[in-house]
Amino acid sequence: MVFYGSIGGFIMAHFAKIENGIVREVIVIGNDDAPTEAAGKQFIANIGLAGEWVQTSYNNNPIEGQDRGKYAGIGDIWNGSQFVAPVSEVVE
Repeated sequence: MVFYGSIGGFIMAHFAKIENGIVREVIVIGNDDAPTEAAGKQFIANIGLAGEWVQTSYNNNPIEGQDRGKYAGIGDIWNGSQFVAPVSEVVE
């Protein structure tokens, strides 16, 4: 995980990079740089990180009133409203 921005009071926002519905990367941004999800996305674009970024919560707190399911991990699925773990088939 990579940290970007100012750390201020050590409160952090986490953002997941989504490619084809799959989490590919998770970064941390200081809350001073990401007081809202929209501001965080703009900060990410301003520092030159391209792609689709979605805020996730390490503590599973709702983000702007929306339940995001679980904390996004690399390889998780973003279904457009929540992060979910990929389903793996059991091989016997």
